[in-house]
Amino acid sequence: MSISPDEVLKIANLARLQIKQEEVEQYANDLSSIINLVEQMNAVDTKDILPMAHPLDATQRLREDKVTENDQRDTFQTIAPSAEKGLYLVPKVIE
Repeated sequence: MSISPDEVLKIANLARLQIKQEEVEQYANDLSSIINLVEQMNAVDTKDILPMAHPLDATQRLREDKVTENDQRDTFQTIAPSAEKGLYLVPKVIE
């Protein structure tokens, strides 16, 4: 698929982009190349390929999930302007 210079100008107008007239042809060529690459990738049969989360078989080192602080919710809620049943009450902002 090929993008024409007129289509580039129309897309630029819709996207509110200002493109210099001398650059329009280069943008048309670049966008056409990108679309052709996507069409090539779509043509590849991938039905037997499992999706990957990462190209490398890497695992993230995680720290042990343990509690390091005491629960101080009740202490903090005693100084809150308004709290009820463990929740902070705030003024309604959406009508």
